[in-house]
Amino acid sequence: MSADARAAGSRWRSLGRRTLTGLNPALESLLAGAVGLLVGALLMKMWGYSPVKAYAALFQGAYGDLYGFASSLARGTPLILTALTFSICVRAGMFNIGAEGQLIVGALAAVTVGYFTLPAALHVIVALIFAMVAGAAWSIVPALLKTARGVSEVISTIMFNWVSHFLAFYLVANILTDPIRGEKTISVPLSARFPLLVRGTDLSYGLFAAVAFAVVMYFILWHTVTGYEVRAAGLNPTAARYGGINSRRTMLLSFILGGMGAGLAGACIVMGEPPTYAVFSGLGNIAGVGFDGMAVAMVGRNHPIGIIIAAVFFGGLTAGGRIMQLTAGVPLEMVRVVEGIIVLAMAVPELVRLFRFIRSQFRRVLGGRSAQ
Repeated sequence: MSADARAAGSRWRSLGRRTLTGLNPALESLLAGAVGLLVGALLMKMWGYSPVKAYAALFQGAYGDLYGFASSLARGTPLILTALTFSICVRAGMFNIGAEGQLIVGALAAVTVGYFTLPAALHVIVALIFAMVAGAAWSIVPALLKTARGVSEVISTIMFNWVSHFLAFYLVANILTDPIRGEKTISVPLSARFPLLVRGTDLSYGLFAAVAFAVVMYFILWHTVTGYEVRAAGLNPTAARYGGINSRRTMLLSFILGGMGAGLAGACIVMGEPPTYAVFSGLGNIAGVGFDGMAVAMVGRNHPIGIIIAAVFFGGLTAGGRIMQLTAGVPLEMVRVVEGIIVLAMAVPELVRLFRFIRSQFRRVLGGRSAQ
C-alpha cells in the first residue's frame, strides 16, 4: 500500500472515531437524551402541561410494570432488525433506505407458509427462512444497480419501497386474501407463530430472533475478515481498494445482510403480534417500521449493541406515549412532538458524524476531478 493510501486510511479512521463533543459515544448519547428531555419539558411547559407529570407517566407506562416493559420490548423488536438493515449498509459506505419495502415482502413471504402443513418447530423455521430470503432478494436489484451501473442506492431503494407497497396491495386483495375477512391476508397458522413470552401482551419469542440476528451481525462485522472488509470499504474506499478489497462484493454483501434483517422484521411482526397474525390491506400493522429503524440506527450509533438499547428505548417511547396521553392529559400531537424532539436530539451526534463523512467524500471526489 502506498504512503498516500496509508495516510488516507489513518485520516478516515480518525474521522470514523470522532464524536461531536469528544466524549465517549455512550455518554454523548446520554447527554443528547438529557437535552432532548429538557427541550421537550420546556415545550410542554410553554403550552401549559406539567413536564414532571408527563414524563412520569411516560416512563411508568414504558418500564414501570411488566406489561409496560413487555410492550416496550414488543414495539422495539422489529426496530432492532430494520435499524440493522440501515446500519450495515452505512458501515459499508451506503444509505439503504429500502428497509420498508424489504420488510413488507418479508412479512408477505412469512404469511405464505399458511398454505403449507408442517410440524410446529419446522414451520417456524421455514417461515423465517422464507422471510429472510424474500427480504434479501428484494435488496439485490438495488445492489446490482449500484455496483454495475452506479445508480444511487437512495433513489433505487425508495422506488422499490413503492413497488413493494403496491405489490402488497395486489397480493392482499387478490392472492393471499382471507376468505372470511377480505381486508387482510390469511393468518399465519398456529404452528408457525411465535409463542408469547408474557401472557396478555404481544411480546413474543421474536425478540430472541431479533437479538440473535444483532449478535450475529456484530460478530460478522467486528470479528471476521469479511466484516473488516465491509467496514474498511465504507470508511475509506480508496484505501480499501489499495488493500485489495473488492468494494462491489462488500456492497452486495451488505445489501443482502440488510435485506435479511428487514425480511426477518416482517416475519417477527406477522408471526408474533396477536391477534391477527396477518398483513392488512392498508399495511397499517407494518407500515413505517422500516423508516423508524433509521432513527433507531442513528440513536444507537450504527452499532448492533447500541441499536438493541436504542430500539428498547424507542419502543418505550411508543408504549409510554399512550399512558402519557391518558394519565397526564397531554394531547397526542404534543406527545408525538416531544417524542420526536427526544429522538432527534439523540440522533444528532451520529448525524453530524455522518455528515462529516459525506462531506469528506465529496471533497475527495471533487479534489480528484480537479487534479485531473
